[in-house]
This record gives sequence, structure tokens and C-alpha cells, in this order.
Amino acid sequence: MYGEQILVDTLSQAAITDKNGDRWQYHPRSDRHSKASCWGMLFDLMLSCAVLRDHVADGKVAFGINHEIVDFKQNRKKNLDLVICTPRGSAAKTKARTLVDLVAHYGIVLSIDAQKRLATLPAMHEAPVGDVLVALEAKACMTAHIKAQPRLYDELNSSHLTVHGSSSEALAAGLVVINYSETFASPGRAGYCPRCGHRVAPVNPHKQPNDGDGVRDKVMQLPRRTKADEDGFDALAIVAIDCTNDGSSVALMPSPPAPSASDIFNYDQCVSRLASRFATRFPKL
Repeated sequence: MYGEQILVDTLSQAAITDKNGDRWQYHPRSDRHSKASCWGMLFDLMLSCAVLRDHVADGKVAFGINHEIVDFKQNRKKNLDLVICTPRGSAAKTKARTLVDLVAHYGIVLSIDAQKRLATLPAMHEAPVGDVLVALEAKACMTAHIKAQPRLYDELNSSHLTVHGSSSEALAAGLVVINYSETFASPGRAGYCPRCGHRVAPVNPHKQPNDGDGVRDKVMQLPRRTKADEDGFDALAIVAIDCTNDGSSVALMPSPPAPSASDIFNYDQCVSRLASRFATRFPKL
């Protein structure tokens, strides 16, 4: 599968420009990492699930971005990073963005092999959202690991609750990126050096692997479900990376601390599970 490598290759590019003109690989006020994560997971899901490919080819399934979903049970509202859905109405496909169009729009970096595989897939279009079939939510913890844990858990937990409060049949998938770098240049605290006059970013030290493992353990507490009448994520992945945010290349961490191939939180396991659930739940639309 390609999603993990797509994420680190994309984050290796300093493509985020802040209000001061500084360029960053990661910035807390940008959703570039989420967009790249969700795009990669949807790409892998398309490659892994023949049922999904058939529905896309028949025009029965599309995608939506930043879709606001409403929990019918609690009347909660939440914007979802990316959803796979039935299209609402009859939007002209020729005017809608496709999965391929998003590559340039989001600055997603693809290997030659990934580009070739993408070219073999039926065109998946963006469309007004009808029924949500799959909701993808991606979050990242890059620094201040201990402080970030409660917020990260709450945001992810509210995601699957809102999705299933709207429709118990919908599949909720989560992807959490955890940074295991020893240091991290913090863009939110960048300022001018009084001595040299240049803009510099304070470097946050991390106590690894303890900091990253603490976030991982918190994520593993999130509820997961195996039946439609339960609460929890239908599929959940943890991706461990090494990102110092100083312009150097971002890399995937080995296993451990990354989940092993047999771990339920392994990225490939997550996509395979989601593909299987989709084929079982939505064989016909």
C-alpha cells in the first residue's frame, strides 16, 4: 500500500507559507497533513476494494471534502476531513474535481509506481454528499505530546460518535500520525532573533520513545466496533513518523515503535479491514 509513504513524501516538502512568509513542512493551522493522509487512505482503499471500484465506475459513489455531518441522536455537528458517499442530485461530472485533480491541488507527492496505479483506477468525482458510506478522519500529534493527548482523544471520539449518530450503517475510519522525532521546530512560536534579526523557530525537545508511546497508548483506548449497533471506529490506524520540521526529510519509523504488520493498528491492516467491511456492507447501492 502507498498511503504511509505518500504522507511522509508530501510532508518532506516545505509547502506551507505562514503569514510572515516562512515556509513549513507542518503547521498546526494547516490541514495539509490531514488532506494527504485521507487522500492516501482513499487511494489505497480504491486499490483494495473491487466493490468500491465498481460503484465508482458506475457513478454510484463519489467523495466529499470537509463535509458537515449532523448527529441525529444528539444534534451534534462536525466537519469530516473526507467522506465516501452517494452523490446528491445530478452534479455534472465534467465540472467536478476528481481524485486525480486533488494531487496537484493538495501538493501530494506520488512515486512513479503510485502514479501508474492511480491511472488504472476509475475516475472518482467530488459531489454534493447524499448518504455517507465511509467517513475518514485524520489527526496528528507532532509535539507537546502529553498536553495534546486529551484533545486528540476527544476530537477522535466525537468523530465516530457523530458519524454513527447520523447513520449506524456508515463506516468510521481514523488515522493518527504520531511524531517520534527527538526534536521539533515549532512554527507557532517562531519569532525574530534579537541578535541576528532573522526569524527563528524554537526547537522543542522530546523524550522519545516515551512521548510518542504515551500518545499511542491513549489512541489505543478509543472504542472500536465490530457490529453496526455498537459505538466505535470500524477501522483505526496509527502511523509513526520522524519529522523535525526543519526542512529535512520526513521518514516512517520502523516497527517498533510503529505497529507491526500483525497489529490491529497497522496501516495496511486498517485499510484491508475497511475494504472488507465496505464490500460486505455495501455490495449493492
